[in-house]
Amino acid sequence: MTLSDEELERYARHIVLREVGGSGQAKLKAASVLVIGAGGIGSPALQYLAAAGIGYLAVADNDRVELSNLQRQTLFGTDDVGKDKAATAVEAMERLNPTIRPAGLGVRIDGDNVAEILDLVRPDVIIDGTDNFATRLLVADAALAARVPLVSAAVAEFEGQLGTFRGWESDKPCYRCFVGSAPEREGVSCAEQGVLGALTGLMGSLAALETIRAIAPFGEDSAGKLLLVDALSLRFRSLTLPKDPGCPACGAPQVDSGSNGTIDQPSKA
Repeated sequence: MTLSDEELERYARHIVLREVGGSGQAKLKAASVLVIGAGGIGSPALQYLAAAGIGYLAVADNDRVELSNLQRQTLFGTDDVGKDKAATAVEAMERLNPTIRPAGLGVRIDGDNVAEILDLVRPDVIIDGTDNFATRLLVADAALAARVPLVSAAVAEFEGQLGTFRGWESDKPCYRCFVGSAPEREGVSCAEQGVLGALTGLMGSLAALETIRAIAPFGEDSAGKLLLVDALSLRFRSLTLPKDPGCPACGAPQVDSGSNGTIDQPSKA
């Protein structure tokens, strides 16, 4: 995957980074990313991934832009109220970076279409920015089955969390290792409890950062760690998540991606 003269100039500040360079930028250009939800997390994530030069950037969202979204969903403006989110997000990404291929999927992810969508997009990374626990489990299970790294971000009031999951690896937890498997867990929407808009921007940007790291690796591997953000005290904490040997999703023996086909019994990280 080669870079044009325009792309060399556009991504110059990436390319001069020793940890990224031209080869890393070429990996971003060749990559495919699926973002579930164009909301408070998906919106800034899409902006930064488009700016970073992700070659194929798909967003799945079946909602329309509402006035109350604009406090945190910076991909949209006042004139976009009432418009289809996925289509409007594509237009915004095209304005930001005409060298990429954005795609809008105006659908709600469910058990009937998740496998088809992953087969259509063939993502190298999935970002889950949804606010529905059942959908999060569904996306997490699909990502695990397809062996696609999952970047999961969430925000509530003044708190945020971020994790990258590759549960098919023998020493890495999956999303269910972290949250359990109760499908009826109740969630409270941001309309009910409120959310600090700038915090969603921070978590969405961090989700974009972890997606870039997953495609063109740099620094320490963040998979299996959980970042907790407390905006009230401006405190950041990082926890190491253990792999649950009894996890119904990844607790059975898995084939490690680097083990040349040998079977490894999962153990706690």
